[in-house]
Amino acid sequence: MSRTRPPARPARSVPRTGPVRPDLAAVRARIDTIDRQIQELIQERARFAHQVGMAKGPLKSAVDYYRPEREAQVLRMVIERNAGPLSAEEMVRLFREIMSSCLAQQEPLKIAFLGPEGTFSEQAVMKHFGQAARRLPLSGIEEVFQEVEAGHADFGVVPIENSGEGAVHSTLDMFFSSPLRVCGEIELRVHQYLLSRGGSLSAIERVYSHPQSLAQCKGWLRTHLPKAERVAVASNAEAARRARNADDAAAIAGAAAGAVYGLKVVDGPIEDRADNTTRFVVIGREPFAPSGRDKTSLLVAAGDRPGTLFKLLEPLARRGVNMTKIESRPSRQGKWQNAFFIDVEGHVDDPALRQVIADLGPFAAQVKILGSYPVALS
Repeated sequence: MSRTRPPARPARSVPRTGPVRPDLAAVRARIDTIDRQIQELIQERARFAHQVGMAKGPLKSAVDYYRPEREAQVLRMVIERNAGPLSAEEMVRLFREIMSSCLAQQEPLKIAFLGPEGTFSEQAVMKHFGQAARRLPLSGIEEVFQEVEAGHADFGVVPIENSGEGAVHSTLDMFFSSPLRVCGEIELRVHQYLLSRGGSLSAIERVYSHPQSLAQCKGWLRTHLPKAERVAVASNAEAARRARNADDAAAIAGAAAGAVYGLKVVDGPIEDRADNTTRFVVIGREPFAPSGRDKTSLLVAAGDRPGTLFKLLEPLARRGVNMTKIESRPSRQGKWQNAFFIDVEGHVDDPALRQVIADLGPFAAQVKILGSYPVALS
């Protein structure tokens, strides 16, 4: 006897689960409230910054209010307490602009740099001093030193070395005679672009750029423009200015220079090294107090005798002072006489470093403290 199966029940639909969409109007209202709170707090900070200026008494100019060691400490605290989602780099940039605007209540800092407008030096100025600083573009590194020495600029920003191409000798050589001090450093990630008026690679017969930038892109040029003439000029912005006048010319420069001079990006980034970074130094007239994480630059000259380099470096090892860089240059005191530019960790007020300098005294012909300054923030 066959049994009849009961009809199958229809499957019950299971409601799908997933993230609940937030109410857009409510989210925007909350953002508006937060924006008002942020604005009120920034204004409150500006009022307290003004009180700091009043507490210091009547000072001569904006440079008298500026304290890079205090600024470095504030920004390090920003990094330490950062929990995302914004990166530490973004948070530092935002706080830098807040501090720059607060300082400018007294008077904007005047910063000289290797111009014209659109150079990597100008980008370094904005990264370190913020948009509120007054930027003074100059045609050469020597002029930057001169304007700061004369008091026409509060500080100067000059390139000193590139991660791939090494030292900028024109900057180093200025320290032999200049009384200025190094009071800051800036590390700038550098992206190079090929820029032209027409935007066509095949039309390019000449490439203008600063010698450092030409060197940073020599592999790319050898592969893509082997027959093009390479013309060295005073700055990348000057290269962009020249390239805008001819269809068969191009410049190697930053994207900012292309925007300033109305050039199209032909290709880029074209630098040979993925980690291409230029280090700049801030030059000023006065020393500054320790920030807690500092670097000191020294200029040491010694005669051409056996064991010279060992005798210069031995006190560093004996006193436990770490050297981060050494560069030799002709000392201008005689043929084949060299001087050494040495960067070490620590501030000149640190006991160990003070002892190192004292140890070098009897042996070295010259020991010049170029400056102590906060280590660059990444």
